[in-house]
Amino acid sequence: MGCVAHPDFGYSPDYVLVWEVKSHRKRKAHGKEKVHPFTIHYLKLSAPWEVLVFYAEELSLRAPLQAQPHPDFNTSAQILQKFYVPNVLAETVPNRPVDYYTCAFRKSKMEKFLGCGDHENYFTDTQRHRIVYEILARTVYGKRKRAEVGVARLLKEGAFKAAFPLHDGPFELPACEIPPDQLNRRQVLYHYWARWSKWYKYQPLDHIREYFGEKIALYFAWLGFYTAWLLPAAIVGTFVFVSGTLPTAVHTAELVLSHVSFSTFSFGILCTNYTSLSPPLRLQVGYLFDHPGTVFFSVFMSFWAVTFLEYWKRKNATLAHHWDCMDFHEEEEPPRPEFAAMAPAMEENPVTGVKEPYFPEKARLSRMLTGSMVIIVMVRSSSMVNLALILLMGQVYTALAEQLTKWEMHRTQTQYEDAFTFKVFIFQFVNFYSSPFYVAFFKGRFVGYPGHYGTLFGMRNEDCGPGGCLIELAEQLFIIMMGKQLINNVQEFVIPKVKAWRQKQSLASVKKSQSGQEPQPWEQDYELIECEGLFDEYLEIVLQFGFITIFVAAFPLAPLFALLNNWAEVRLDAHKFVCEYRRPVAERAQNIGVWFIILEALSHVSVIVNAFLIAFTSDFLPRLLYKYKFDNDLNGYVNFTLAYAPPSYNYSSHGVCRYKAFRDENGNYTLVYWELLAVRLGFIIAFEHVVFFVLRAIDWMVPDIPESLEVKIKRERYLAKQALADNQEALVTIYFMTTDLASHFGKRKMYLSRNI
Repeated sequence: MGCVAHPDFGYSPDYVLVWEVKSHRKRKAHGKEKVHPFTIHYLKLSAPWEVLVFYAEELSLRAPLQAQPHPDFNTSAQILQKFYVPNVLAETVPNRPVDYYTCAFRKSKMEKFLGCGDHENYFTDTQRHRIVYEILARTVYGKRKRAEVGVARLLKEGAFKAAFPLHDGPFELPACEIPPDQLNRRQVLYHYWARWSKWYKYQPLDHIREYFGEKIALYFAWLGFYTAWLLPAAIVGTFVFVSGTLPTAVHTAELVLSHVSFSTFSFGILCTNYTSLSPPLRLQVGYLFDHPGTVFFSVFMSFWAVTFLEYWKRKNATLAHHWDCMDFHEEEEPPRPEFAAMAPAMEENPVTGVKEPYFPEKARLSRMLTGSMVIIVMVRSSSMVNLALILLMGQVYTALAEQLTKWEMHRTQTQYEDAFTFKVFIFQFVNFYSSPFYVAFFKGRFVGYPGHYGTLFGMRNEDCGPGGCLIELAEQLFIIMMGKQLINNVQEFVIPKVKAWRQKQSLASVKKSQSGQEPQPWEQDYELIECEGLFDEYLEIVLQFGFITIFVAAFPLAPLFALLNNWAEVRLDAHKFVCEYRRPVAERAQNIGVWFIILEALSHVSVIVNAFLIAFTSDFLPRLLYKYKFDNDLNGYVNFTLAYAPPSYNYSSHGVCRYKAFRDENGNYTLVYWELLAVRLGFIIAFEHVVFFVLRAIDWMVPDIPESLEVKIKRERYLAKQALADNQEALVTIYFMTTDLASHFGKRKMYLSRNI
């Protein structure tokens, strides 16, 4: 018997609807009565040629005009090839999709498109899935005013248990060896992408796009691009951290500490610890994170973030053109089915000229303003609750954000997702960043001084330890970068498997009744878990981007931990989509949406935050001022930073009590405090202006669209015009005929008026 790459079940539907019916009757099997709690029903849907053609034009699907060579997008591959270095990252993946020049599909121009005679294979399976889903999403089954429309609503109400397109066969490789080009597309993705052994290989983005659609492919392209760019940041950050442990740095730290007579006074936190201490270890450890190298690294990461985003825009434009999504705009995107069902009026689209559902812009803005007020209330409340309620509040807020976004009546799916994403990100930003912001800029700022401590609700304000707030901030970031990412990866690995096990257990009784029968593809796919989309994946990595840019002055190792995490993240996500999720409906996308705007905002916020972090949290500027005014070798620096407690403060027989501040014995700020404040503010202004100027220069020097891509775009537009040339000639003929007739009628009218 020959080896088969994937079995041929004959009929392959475009879409499957599943529902379960509870069974109360007993069935006999081998003379014994057995009770099956439910039966599963599958409705297989396929779209005929006429329906596919109609919706292909309505959805503006792209049609092939002419094949073209595959472009090489890997900059690293080009560099290695230029220097004749073997590229271990590259791998030949079989059955690479053909690249075409394309234009929008038109039924009247069918003969201009390649392969139009093959009705069975002309539309790809992802296009067929999208067309059938669009029909299901628009179908009204009840009253429009109640939004009883679409299969998504029926799934929520429990009328259907699942709705999904089929996978392209099993992902497991066949038992015997077969040629790679005989593997199905799911097997190709598993063998060449989703396995852990491929962690260092380029991702087969064209194959991902062909199987999952542009939206998912763009996510993996962005994640891979971001991970590659983390490599230089991780190398520089590790070097900066290690430089703090070099003999010269350690000698400086010891020199600073050696000029303090710890035997003559107690070094407690604001004179509350009366035990004589040797130089604290945390002071020495703190120097690993607080030395001149961290200032350089802050500037470097600011430039890195903006340069990364600029080059991603170029990469995104290249991929969008390559995948025929560059002209995919919201005007071309059809209205959401829920919007179409609930919109109160129909108006002509000013771009397409087609009448479509319409919702007044003023009413939408009013609803968005109301939703914004709810968001503010929720964000403020979440910042005040304790840690035990944060996860619960997150779930409640996400559900509330979803309902508010639906209520705002956004026209397209892109607008809806962008609005929802922004709402949830604001909450998560406060949720995850509030603690580091507190340690960096508020902890230890309002403590007061001995005898006049600051209080809040009757409790003394918290102060930082002997090592300063920067070492505490570094500790928090270490816990977040290591702990949170480790927990997330374990959850991403375990939770899908637990869900899949529960799904299989719930279907075990039904499978036993069908023992001996070959399971059908739709039955196998129903055992998989529902695809949860990309929102959580983007959110996790974008929050990570904020940590490695906003607080990088406190933790130079953050890019290294992010790099290690993302290497695992790519394969975890790939394995989920290929092996554990039901196949999602392929969606078109031009870019990563509102996430790019959020990334740009974080990159600009990072410049401001790092400037304040260096100026007010780090000891870099106080040491610099001391070097300039007093001693270049920092002799006596720690004594310089310590103030004496007021004489009225009762420290009994414990000797002289000192605390970290620039105050005199009466608790008033000294001249050095005001000098240092002026230096800090001047540093912030200079840092921000210099960095932002260089960032604007980088933005100006790096064009968003490569020059070679502009030539390809012009070529494709030319071919599209040629394909529609006869239609244009007809329009030109009609135009001139109309012009000639108008001229003739005008002359005839003038002639008649003269004769009369």
